[in-house]
Amino acid sequence: MRFDISIIVPVFNREKYVGRCLRSLISQSIGRENFEIIVVDDGSTDDTNKILNAFKDEIKILKNDQNIGLPASLNKGIKFSKGKYIVRVDSDDYVNVEFLKILHLFISQNQDFDAAACDYYLVDDNENVIKRIDCEKEPIGCGIIFETKHLIEIGLYNEKFFLNEEKELRERFIKKFKIKRVALPLYRYRQHNNNMTKVS
Repeated sequence: MRFDISIIVPVFNREKYVGRCLRSLISQSIGRENFEIIVVDDGSTDDTNKILNAFKDEIKILKNDQNIGLPASLNKGIKFSKGKYIVRVDSDDYVNVEFLKILHLFISQNQDFDAAACDYYLVDDNENVIKRIDCEKEPIGCGIIFETKHLIEIGLYNEKFFLNEEKELRERFIKKFKIKRVALPLYRYRQHNNNMTKVS
């Protein structure tokens, strides 16, 4: 079965957060038949697997026998996907109920959009909003809808980059394609002690 959108959720030891993330994706306003949720569990050693199993009827779970790293996990999910479009959502974050609908509307209705990125709220561990952030001024790897074929064309994520893999991907992407801003804060970027990267 083909889908319009494939959401890739990489996860490693996020038992505390991944349920919140998945609930926000499952409850999207766009019809459930239009998108698939692919979770790539990168060898979690906590209770992440138990949480994922609670959602097994709603998601597809790819489990790595050992930890292979974020870029390789993302690539595994993209290669497995069946969507025309790819959206990455990190497992400790969550999204607005209109997230997919609006991003899909922008990219599908604008010929000059190769990818569409939304603004985001930086939130704390209790989901209190710290501030709104312009995605062009402080870009992150999530909250962007890409055409799958464009990601494949540029060679997907570089698996040698275990940090800043999204910056390296973006640098290669914008040499050939355009990422346009959607000035709506549809993504929730959670700031906590275990973030691999920090937003100021």
